[in-house]
Amino acid sequence: MDTSNEQRQLRLSIGITFLVGVACVTVGLVMRSQAIAFDGFYSLVDVVLTAGALAVSHLVSSEGSRRFQFGYWHLEPLVLLFNATVLTIICSYGGYSALHGLMTGGHELAFGFGAAWAAIMGVASLGMALYMRRQSAALGSVLLQLDAKGWFIGGAISLAVLAGFVLGSIIEGGPLDHWTRYIDSTVLLVLTVALLPLPLGSLWQALREVLQLAPDALDQRVRDVMTAMVQERGYLSYASYVAKMGRMRFIDIHILVDSTRPLGDMADIDDVRSEIARRIGGDIRAEWLTIMFTGKREWM
Repeated sequence: MDTSNEQRQLRLSIGITFLVGVACVTVGLVMRSQAIAFDGFYSLVDVVLTAGALAVSHLVSSEGSRRFQFGYWHLEPLVLLFNATVLTIICSYGGYSALHGLMTGGHELAFGFGAAWAAIMGVASLGMALYMRRQSAALGSVLLQLDAKGWFIGGAISLAVLAGFVLGSIIEGGPLDHWTRYIDSTVLLVLTVALLPLPLGSLWQALREVLQLAPDALDQRVRDVMTAMVQERGYLSYASYVAKMGRMRFIDIHILVDSTRPLGDMADIDDVRSEIARRIGGDIRAEWLTIMFTGKREWM
């Protein structure tokens, strides 16, 4: 499978993410803003994670080896699992930092400059999220989908920081001025609580694939197709097994036939296989489909 376009998009994302991360960490440290520094730190970690996704994309496009004879598809859910775990840890640590900031009395900030910076970063991050999401849909890439989710999280962080800093600039100098010290930590706490379900969702999906849990929709699709084929062609029974690893679907079908009934020549058997594959649908380049005929139930 050609993944050259996917790899170009990942390299572009790595370059932009690195620049955004360095800039945000620098601004966050200068301003002493936990939320802005967290945004930058998240981006820098995302650079490493996206680089890992790029390496997997290179491997997925190869033909495998004598040691990995089924190819490298299993590495895709593994890198997704690792990425989602790291992002979950980052969000959890951000929440801890926010709580610590609140309990230690908060700190003063220059809200005007912080709001302007957050607005710029928010627009840039959401623009990249939209672009990567479109590329992911066009290429059918779960790696670009994860990258788009990372950009969306970064954009959401920036917009939440913007909202908090605008509120801080409004109440600063007024009767509620004493609360401005807690705005930065409060924004960070709200962000981490709101964003934590995103990597947790990716973590669960990746874990399903690592454990090779049968995808419900694919399993039902294969069962529907084979039930109809058994009725139409008079086969005795069938057994089907499905799994999904990254973008590769593994489908194993065993068809029980009357051992005294002729199936025809090899061309006839291949026609049946082609009909089953057509009814199941999908891209044969991203599918491992095995269809076996047997007269003994123990082979099923």
